[in-house]
Amino acid sequence: MGGKERAQDGARAGQATPSMAALDSTDREILRILQKDGRTSNSAIARTLGITETTVRKRIAAMRERDLMEIVAVPTPRLAGYNISAIIGLSVSLPYLREVSQALVGAPEVRYCGLSTGRFDVMIEAFFYDKEHLLRFTTDVLGALPGITAVETSLILKIEKFSYEWELG
Repeated sequence: MGGKERAQDGARAGQATPSMAALDSTDREILRILQKDGRTSNSAIARTLGITETTVRKRIAAMRERDLMEIVAVPTPRLAGYNISAIIGLSVSLPYLREVSQALVGAPEVRYCGLSTGRFDVMIEAFFYDKEHLLRFTTDVLGALPGITAVETSLILKIEKFSYEWELG
């Protein structure tokens, strides 16, 4: 099980997750720099912060080991051939809530799946090659899941902001 899964499982079970208090100001500055450009070299970070490259390398390794950060390349959906982005709200009969959400987690089109309050019980973000792909997903995947009582799809016409940066305090 990867770091993300462990952290999410802990949060699901009601266990405490690491907070920003677990990091000192140097760790937070390293994270801020990497959030802006994950390709920034350890030596460049060291020069910016006035510390040694060895210190940067060790701090990054420690934060990764403690599952406080990951460094990954994130391809855009367009690179994978996905041309349509949709936010889909699902109303689900409560006895089927976990079954539906787990089925959606396994769907390759789904990039985000969250249980929610309000108008919908489950919110997903999904990507599709074309309108036919979206139609097949709606009818064949969502239509086959027991417990879904309503589906509302909103197409994203243009993404104005897409960010992985979080305010670190």
